[in-house]
Amino acid sequence: MAHKTITISEEAYRELARMKRDNESFTEVILRITSRKGSAEALLRFLELSGRSEELARNVELVVERTRKARLHKMALS
Repeated sequence: MAHKTITISEEAYRELARMKRDNESFTEVILRITSRKGSAEALLRFLELSGRSEELARNVELVVERTRKARLHKMALS
């Protein structure tokens, strides 16, 4: 599997770290919170409504978009 490096704010990192389970990678956290249909939209809505920073919401949106593109790329290679 290819790896990509992304830049996120300290706040976004803390939120992901807070959601991270024992023995779970950050990739697994992102995939877990975005893998169910509608969950990415629900997460972004939650971030906006909960007063979380817009920067965090934008970073999550970027991760979701890149994950979708990676899945499409993987499907095209199969």
